[in-house]
Amino acid sequence: MSLEHDIETMLKSLDLALYDTSIHSEFGETIYRISVTASGGVGMDKVVEATKLISPLLDVTPPLSGEYRLEVSSPGIERKLVTLDHFAKSLGEKVQITLKDKSKLQGVLRGVEGEHILIDDEAAGALQIDFGQINKAKTYFEW
Repeated sequence: MSLEHDIETMLKSLDLALYDTSIHSEFGETIYRISVTASGGVGMDKVVEATKLISPLLDVTPPLSGEYRLEVSSPGIERKLVTLDHFAKSLGEKVQITLKDKSKLQGVLRGVEGEHILIDDEAAGALQIDFGQINKAKTYFEW
């Protein structure tokens, strides 16, 4: 079993879902970041619970060699969409997509069908985008 699978299993016991894991370096410190989601949002109490639950697992099965700091958080209201699963978890949200040909799209994410992303683009209307043509994507929030 993989470390991410074990983390996912632990998070499910708290009614949380694993969104992503990543490794960052900030101010000379290595951070192992675990982003979690939940229906209705993720409160600070759940973040604390998840941290306490996952930390002993990482003591036994470290995610990387050397020293690091564990950080558990929500991916935020504006977040990167990297996988098809990220898109599927963001239905109904506003997205900005840059395609490999450098064109940009912006609109509401309506669906994921196989390898295609469906959005209602503000300029072009309903579009079906091949996932392989996406260079980068993120959700955004209009304040």
